[in-house]
Amino acid sequence: MDESRAGATGGTAKVAAVQMVSGAQVEQNLRTAEDLIAQAARQGAGLVVLPEYFCLMGMRDRDKVAVREEDGHGPIQEFLAAQAKRHGIWLVGGTLPLVTPDPDRVFNTVLVFDPKGRRVARYDKIHLFSFRQGDESYDEARTIAPGREPVAFDCTIAGTRLRVGLSVCYDLRFPELYRRLGGADLILVPSAFTATTGAAHWEALLRARAIENLCYVLAAAQGGRHENGRSTFGHTMLIDPWGEVIARHEAGPGIVGGLIDLERIARCRANLPALGHRVLT
Repeated sequence: MDESRAGATGGTAKVAAVQMVSGAQVEQNLRTAEDLIAQAARQGAGLVVLPEYFCLMGMRDRDKVAVREEDGHGPIQEFLAAQAKRHGIWLVGGTLPLVTPDPDRVFNTVLVFDPKGRRVARYDKIHLFSFRQGDESYDEARTIAPGREPVAFDCTIAGTRLRVGLSVCYDLRFPELYRRLGGADLILVPSAFTATTGAAHWEALLRARAIENLCYVLAAAQGGRHENGRSTFGHTMLIDPWGEVIARHEAGPGIVGGLIDLERIARCRANLPALGHRVLT
């Protein structure tokens, strides 16, 4: 794909990101997500993205393995398809656990559904988080198998066509991934950043990815204190191609919405044609 692609020259599309504080019960999390999706749709969003682990923040790491679904089948996937169709939106399902060949691990998967409820894209999180500081430690590789391929998809919202790149949480620290997304107009980052790493790096990394790729970044976060004792950073936000934060929701459940303006992208890329100046690949 042409990474210097400037995208269409005009048009706007309204998008929204959902922030949650998911708990240990899938059914309750789906009810909460349903309410927030409906709120975003009422506000006119044509694309809605849910946070990482929107369906479950379990009491133990292995809880996600217990609720894993076969690709194409299961109540979480059925929920996402139904919500997309019900509201006539592009729905990006945060992440959910899908089966892997290893019975002890899952893929941490983003699924995208179109306004008719048809699945149009799947991305398995590539980079797996590991962190240790004092008594706080995480190692996603214990229960998650990594994906292999970057994924982007095309969608049309109110007559405006967008190229949308997919990523998840810890992927944010690996800028080479985003160079593989074909000059996306919009990058999505469903996440569950820890309070510790989020306070240090979340906004800086999001703004850097927007600036480097001269595109919009929409990040849907978990944001609060969870049943399992984990604290996530929140600060769901929409960032423009010049690195300016357009909208933000700091803590607790909520919605962040705004416009993707293709003319803004085209101006930024024309004024600073950095994508066309790349030498190293």
